[in-house]
Amino acid sequence: MLKENFVEAVARSLRDHWTASCFSNLDGAPLTYADVANRIFKLHYIFAEAGIEPGDRIALVGRNTTHWGVVYLATVTYGAVIVPILPDFSPAEIEHIIRHSESSLLFAAESIFDGIEQEKTPSIRAVFSLQDLRLLWLGDEDLEEIAARADSGYVEKYRGVLSRETLAFGAVPNDMLAAIVYTSGTTGFSKGVMLAHNSLIANVTYFSGQVELHTEDTIVSFLPLAHAFGCAFDFLAPFICGCHIVFVEKIPSPKILVAAFAKYRPVVVMSVPLIIEKIYRNRVKPIIETPRMQMMLKVPVLNKLIQKKIRDKIYEVFGGRYRELVVGGAALNRDIEQFFRRIGLSLTCGYGMTECGPLISYTVFAGDPPVGSVGRVIPYLECRIAGAHPETGIGEVQVRGENVMLGYYRDEEATAETIDPEGWLHTGDLGRLDDQGFLYLTGRSKNMILTAAGQNIYPEEIESQLNNLPCVEESLIVHHEGKLVALVYPDLESVDRACLKGKQVEDLMEDNRKSLNLRLPGYAQLARLKVLYEEFEKTPTKKIKRNKYNAIS
Repeated sequence: MLKENFVEAVARSLRDHWTASCFSNLDGAPLTYADVANRIFKLHYIFAEAGIEPGDRIALVGRNTTHWGVVYLATVTYGAVIVPILPDFSPAEIEHIIRHSESSLLFAAESIFDGIEQEKTPSIRAVFSLQDLRLLWLGDEDLEEIAARADSGYVEKYRGVLSRETLAFGAVPNDMLAAIVYTSGTTGFSKGVMLAHNSLIANVTYFSGQVELHTEDTIVSFLPLAHAFGCAFDFLAPFICGCHIVFVEKIPSPKILVAAFAKYRPVVVMSVPLIIEKIYRNRVKPIIETPRMQMMLKVPVLNKLIQKKIRDKIYEVFGGRYRELVVGGAALNRDIEQFFRRIGLSLTCGYGMTECGPLISYTVFAGDPPVGSVGRVIPYLECRIAGAHPETGIGEVQVRGENVMLGYYRDEEATAETIDPEGWLHTGDLGRLDDQGFLYLTGRSKNMILTAAGQNIYPEEIESQLNNLPCVEESLIVHHEGKLVALVYPDLESVDRACLKGKQVEDLMEDNRKSLNLRLPGYAQLARLKVLYEEFEKTPTKKIKRNKYNAIS
């Protein structure tokens, strides 16, 4: 158990940064840390008067907003358990999570609440709006009077601790359950990951020690906060460091993000690979692949000048001030990573999973880490490669330590399958460790394809190469009737630039298949390719839901 207490770290940040800007919505006025403290204690008053006990569950669903952050902090500092729900879940999925977690209160975006049937969430006593924290629905009449008294009642109740000098919360030990995070993974099944306060503080402490963050540094928070990656590093760590967090409450389209980056100029940018890869394929690759540019790149002086211009252009896309661009949630294309390194663009890759809240390893760029590595395992964990192949060293990545989950909520069978009696978490990821301790991932064990001849094929490695070929946006390799088949979603911007239509797109993709096969070993070659004209269905971190595409026609 770590000595640093998570709830005390929250209290210390509120005290230390009392007058600084804390939260704001994209186009709204900022709340100071003092404002956030007052809102937290107002909710504590409602919880206490309503009889909410430490350990009770409080559900939270909506896009990133100031009140999302307030509700999360109020819940965990009270000792209750936050149940953050992804806003993209269907009403039926949201209702299931509320029932399964037996949540007592619900804080929801009003548009989402409209789709929820109250009779299907019998444990809920009241629903509050994430827009202004007012009551939307009552199942317990006493709560109406409690909420009405809250504006003055919380000041009276917490007068002794509600100031910069005296602010403190009740003791909440790190071994207590802090959050139940329901993931919708690539397999399509949602399980409740139980994260203790110890897991939260381990992630926050490590990240804060690696990334330079200061009081009132600006962060643009657009990753879904109900996911562990966004919650830990787009919200909790910057909050503990006293940053000003600007929440993007809209669906984060490229147009909205570019405008937000230009306006707020964040010092750290969290991203998923899909955004980085789109910038490369749509803004960089078409320029550097022209015959004239290829000729200029062969001249050393011009090559350096061009690389600097490309680097500066990408830098400005993200606001022109960031110290760190952190990519996580899925694997970054290796060729694109090499390109960014070559032009001198600072880019940091991490690896994790919700079950670790989420961090497992992190790339610190001092010392020029090897391309393709996801860094070294963080000091709060130990790592081993189970069942490593004697030649390749590839086996299942297993970890244990401070930030590993407590288990899956109300699912002892799944917990026993994932965490063995010695405490090792079986990640399901395949990888290897080199002599310097750098971790490399090759894919998911469930995705590995075993051929009739006994060859191991990692589809993610083939997809990474296919995604670099002309007019390919994304791809998925499936095993069908003993053969490998590629499903490809075209890059429609590139298709339009090339003026391709109908069968021309399919002809180009067939050329891509043949070209790639020349580089693949015989056992890993693609028998055919199918073009899809709808985007792959994805998880919140933009990983393709593979189980949806196992059956092809």
